[in-house]
Amino acid sequence: MVTWPGDPQVHIEACSRIADGDPANVSQLSLGLHTGTHVDPPYHFDDQGMTADQLALDVLIGRAWVCDIEAERDVGVTHLQGSVPPGAIRLLLKTRNSLLWRHEAREFTPDFVALSEKAALWIVQRGIRLLGVDYLSLERPESAAHPVHHTLLKAGVVVVEGLDLSSLASGWYNFYCLPLKVAHGDGAPARAVAIGPLK
Repeated sequence: MVTWPGDPQVHIEACSRIADGDPANVSQLSLGLHTGTHVDPPYHFDDQGMTADQLALDVLIGRAWVCDIEAERDVGVTHLQGSVPPGAIRLLLKTRNSLLWRHEAREFTPDFVALSEKAALWIVQRGIRLLGVDYLSLERPESAAHPVHHTLLKAGVVVVEGLDLSSLASGWYNFYCLPLKVAHGDGAPARAVAIGPLK
């Protein structure tokens, strides 16, 4: 599967197999904490921040607004204004990135649609508590200072990256995101499900 450049690759190794005379099938999984669909807690960019095992489930579960955005490079404030309804505290951004999952791209795509710093500040000011994006990061690979992550995570916004939103239209959904409860985790792989759209 696609991983962020420099992150650990995914390895699944058979430890025992019934076919080999063992009593059960057992495998070992090795992967980075920011692999596939995953959650970024504040600790990802702040040594004093909350870790993955400290995240409140009430932020990770509830009604979420899926916003289908046509942005060529960056999601800006103009894309969000008028597209996000009042009262939305969970926001999932669907962009052209979702086509990468539909086409099962195997190589990392560096020119994915990212979030602008001004849009991140707008999200914080709107009181949004969870932001989900449809690629492995909400910020560009060349962004060495990581201002978008810092803006969101310092404000306590939970970031969910690597969502496959390809089959969803804009609207309200019941969103369930359950990250692995990794002790002191700077990230956590997660199973995320959106049910809807709601009427």
